[in-house]
Amino acid sequence: MYIDSYTASLGFMVNGNRVLGPCALLPHSVVQWNVGTHQDITEESFSLFWLLEPRIGTGEGEAMRQRGIAVEVQDTPNACATFNFLCHEGRVTGAALIPPPGGTVLTTLAQAAE
Repeated sequence: MYIDSYTASLGFMVNGNRVLGPCALLPHSVVQWNVGTHQDITEESFSLFWLLEPRIGTGEGEAMRQRGIAVEVQDTPNACATFNFLCHEGRVTGAALIPPPGGTVLTTLAQAAE
């Protein structure tokens, strides 16, 4: 799985496919994530990680750590880059992503790496 790019207005390009709005990326699936902003994130909103892929997860709080899930909270550009790097290394990883606020600035991750 690879995040190609993202925009504030449209969401993410994942493996060449458009994913609108917030989403959760798991090793074998991409699902819409029902949050509007970081303020909507709750323990319940992260439950899809341990339900769909019990070996991974992301988020913040004691509930995640109790399940043996490593936590890394980052802004959207860094979260996308970290996800791509971990996937490239062959590590089991997931990401809960919210498009960044603002205009329709397109960031192509491959171009940003150059």
